[in-house]
Amino acid sequence: MRRVVFILFAVWLIGFKAPEWSESGLAQESAAGATPANQVEEKTKPGQAKDYKPGDLNLDFSRVYIFVDKTNNLGHSHGVEGKLKGGHIVEDGGQGCSLVFDMRSFVADTETARRVFGIDASIDAATVKKVNQNMLGKEILDVQRFPEASLSKASLKKSGKQSSRGLPEYQLEGDFTLHGVTHHVVAPCDLEVKDGWHHVRGKFTIRQTDFGIKPYTKAFGAVGIKDELVVQGDLWVVPNQ
Repeated sequence: MRRVVFILFAVWLIGFKAPEWSESGLAQESAAGATPANQVEEKTKPGQAKDYKPGDLNLDFSRVYIFVDKTNNLGHSHGVEGKLKGGHIVEDGGQGCSLVFDMRSFVADTETARRVFGIDASIDAATVKKVNQNMLGKEILDVQRFPEASLSKASLKKSGKQSSRGLPEYQLEGDFTLHGVTHHVVAPCDLEVKDGWHHVRGKFTIRQTDFGIKPYTKAFGAVGIKDELVVQGDLWVVPNQ
């Protein structure tokens, strides 16, 4: 009898299939539970693609952030995140630099944008939805009529200084066009060589009224945003040398 039981147990062991384990399955589980901070860290390591040319932007990883400050203690300050549709950044390449902003991609109060500008105050989902409707609508960005903004005839040149991060400082200077209006801008930048890319970070300021945009207000001006906006670029560029 014991021998029969042993034989049956051995047959069961042979037929038993343990659950399969794979590193890819573990990676999927980790990604699903990843924190925004981890996602940002991974985002800063783009892979080099074979079809990129020197000076091209990695559009999957490059981002634009805009800081929108409030006029008083009422209301909210906002961080806006947007993508680029194209661009070319070449160091000391004359006026061969350019950026094309995808205005339809801009989203207010993403976790990343708020973290970039150190905005800690909470904001509810209903308010965020309303902010985005107002921002993309006719009264402000009017993305249906103006789906793009651009920086053209731009140059990137060394300033001979170091940035606050201890990196070589540059000046990105060119013509910024928004709502069909063009103004010259200068953006102090720094450049870091990282993971085979040039990581270029810099910012410039604009006034909405200079581009024919009236800063948003409500409650007879009791709640509103400032005229001045901070436009901050976080660009990943193929090295040109």
